[in-house]
Amino acid sequence: MKRGRTWRGIIAGTCVVLGAGVLFLIALAPATLLDVGLRHATEGRLRLAQARGTLWSGDGVLEVRDETGHAVGKDLSWSLQTHALWRGRLDFAVAIDHAGEAFPVRLSMRGIELSGADFSLPASALGVAMPQMAALGPRGELVFHIAKFSRVGEALSADAVVTWKDASSAVTAVAPLGSYELRFNSVAGALSATLRTLNGPLRLDGHGSWRGSGALGLSATARVDARYRSQLTPLLSLIAVERGDGDFVLQLGPPLGGALSPGGLKEP
Repeated sequence: MKRGRTWRGIIAGTCVVLGAGVLFLIALAPATLLDVGLRHATEGRLRLAQARGTLWSGDGVLEVRDETGHAVGKDLSWSLQTHALWRGRLDFAVAIDHAGEAFPVRLSMRGIELSGADFSLPASALGVAMPQMAALGPRGELVFHIAKFSRVGEALSADAVVTWKDASSAVTAVAPLGSYELRFNSVAGALSATLRTLNGPLRLDGHGSWRGSGALGLSATARVDARYRSQLTPLLSLIAVERGDGDFVLQLGPPLGGALSPGGLKEP
């Protein structure tokens, strides 16, 4: 009996020592390691610039980057929640732009999970994330609400909405063009996106998908009110094909397998 208690004591002591060693390494590991992980997971589209501190606690600038290195970013800070270390995962409290409440981000050997994230970016980020949009010089505000997101292995799951408020463009005097909502849901381990118009003279409707690599594939129709057609046709011609009577069809990112056929899109 004493021998059994002795072995249990040795095992428990070893676990404490190893746990302390892990905490020590995390406390010393530089924050730049987070940039390495982001760069690898997003094929370089998300980066943590000016990273300071350690994995335990730090700050930097979360950037969305295009292939040329052009970036749009927001301040980001994080702190490690130590209670989860014993479960073999890293739980962080993350805040963006020093505003609002921090939201949880969980990293483990299985993948990444986050929930309750609310933040905004300038609409110029659209031109970074979708290079075809750069020619429009997008303006306005992108508001993100991520109720939940996870990537476990190759499987993606999400309940999220991105709203483009008071959308406008550097190449037209018509402003605002409208406000638009892009909603993400999970379908068969990938993300399905639905685009709809909230208001405005330029009405957009479409759908897309993302499987975790490459750019979001989005197919949509655009319809312009008659009184704005002469002003907005040159704008839409930069990224879309005109069907006539103020209707346009556009494809952003990879093609979606026939989505541009006349019956492939839902008319607004």
